[in-house]
Amino acid sequence: MAGISTGFLKKMQIQAYSDPEFSSTNGSPISVMINPTRYTHKYAIKYNDTNECGANGASPKFKKIAREEVNFELVFDGTGAVSLFETDVVTHIQNLKETVYTFVGSQHEPNYVQLLWGTMIFNCRLTNMEVSYTLFKPSGTPLRARVNLSFIGFTDEDTLAKLANKSSPDLTHIVTVQAGDTLPLMCYRIYNNSGYYLKVANENGLDDFRDIVPGQKLIFPPVSK
Repeated sequence: MAGISTGFLKKMQIQAYSDPEFSSTNGSPISVMINPTRYTHKYAIKYNDTNECGANGASPKFKKIAREEVNFELVFDGTGAVSLFETDVVTHIQNLKETVYTFVGSQHEPNYVQLLWGTMIFNCRLTNMEVSYTLFKPSGTPLRARVNLSFIGFTDEDTLAKLANKSSPDLTHIVTVQAGDTLPLMCYRIYNNSGYYLKVANENGLDDFRDIVPGQKLIFPPVSK
């Protein structure tokens, strides 16, 4: 029937990892009971703005890109309003805690976490988890809860060190060709060596390294020196 989608509803997935490179999963991903109605993704820049006492204000000087933050609220409902059967809210929240919050003895720290939902793929660590129970059975067992979660973006130390060098040859770069650019010149800017232009041309499937135009995006792969 026209106007009716037959696709499946994609649930947010939360996957735990045991290592900072996000290469070793720790258990299966958990799916949220109800997708968030919204989430916030915060970006920030840090500046140095120190002046001597009595001095006129100076322009803030760039210090670093701050870690990104993601915040959202999850709702857990065990009344049967969401599914045909009552579900155990306490168990759902316990599984969430074990994934994002609980200290793992073999790792000597909580898990690293990856959030996957729609276009969001966010490697991170939990900074705050606040649970509010809002409905109960006569026995006092929770039937509904709201969980506010805050995560801070995580990048391993090796990658951070490479990112400190904006033209690090150890990182993959995707660069847009500007007017006047040549492949050797772009290689010099990124690798400090124009001699890699043939390698880059091959990486991008260029038959002629001169065959680039403004607006074109090119991949500059990591190289070994």
